[in-house]
Amino acid sequence: MALPGFGEIAEQLRRSTVLVVANDRGSGSGIIWSSDGLVVTNAHVVRGARVRVQLWDGREFEASIQSRDPHRDLAQLRIEAADLPAVTSADSSHVRSGELAIAIGNPLGFVGALATGVIHAVGPIRGLGQQSWVQADVRLAPGNSGGPLANSQGHIVGVNTMVAGRLALAIPSNAVRDFLSGGVGSAWLGVTIRPVSIPRSPSGGKTFGILVLEIEPESPAASASLLPGDILLGSEEKQFSALEDLERVLRGSSPRTFRLEFLRGDYTKVRRVTVQLGTGFPAGGSIAA
Repeated sequence: MALPGFGEIAEQLRRSTVLVVANDRGSGSGIIWSSDGLVVTNAHVVRGARVRVQLWDGREFEASIQSRDPHRDLAQLRIEAADLPAVTSADSSHVRSGELAIAIGNPLGFVGALATGVIHAVGPIRGLGQQSWVQADVRLAPGNSGGPLANSQGHIVGVNTMVAGRLALAIPSNAVRDFLSGGVGSAWLGVTIRPVSIPRSPSGGKTFGILVLEIEPESPAASASLLPGDILLGSEEKQFSALEDLERVLRGSSPRTFRLEFLRGDYTKVRRVTVQLGTGFPAGGSIAA
């Protein structure tokens, strides 16, 4: 069934979507959030101090990073331009399963590519903490990150971030507005993680842990000599029982230190290390921490 005005809606979304290039090593998408040059994208798209933004009409601008929150995987960029075609954001709390979803982005070098599908659900994803996601049956590819997920009116309901199984996951537009309004952010640790269960007793009992998959160079985690394969158990004050416990430790952007307990190889020997947080913007980012 044809949707009246769909072509115009799609074209407007294309004009409000930008190409974001960081350090000439990779690219993603971004959204013109306001006509005076405010651009929203994913934190993991902005992987360097030098960021360029290309508009739909081919104009390019150097962009400055205004703020960045790796926990929410959001970044706010600013370019020196005016009268830009900004998006209109919707109230993501009103999004319902079965609604039409429109995604625009720059996957695999195809600028302004469009994909459509339906909203699958809105809420947390198992293994990704309590953060809510707009989950859509829309095909995304590398380069779509940071681009808009819109409803049938072309209003933004989320920022496309990653794929889980066959579903596209987008950060809800209400969370984006909270980020832009200066809501409390998180310090950067510089790790990619996932939850694991650790067998630690003869009776077969298991302990919750957070497995470190990757560590970014020059990050607080790298400075603390953490390694991929380490399993984070908790801080000296509290053992981790969910990913949210690490998120709470990282909450806030002020400089500080904390003692981290972890395992490396030997499940019977708990190691400890001091981690320095809040030392400035990172050169890269990760979705989870």
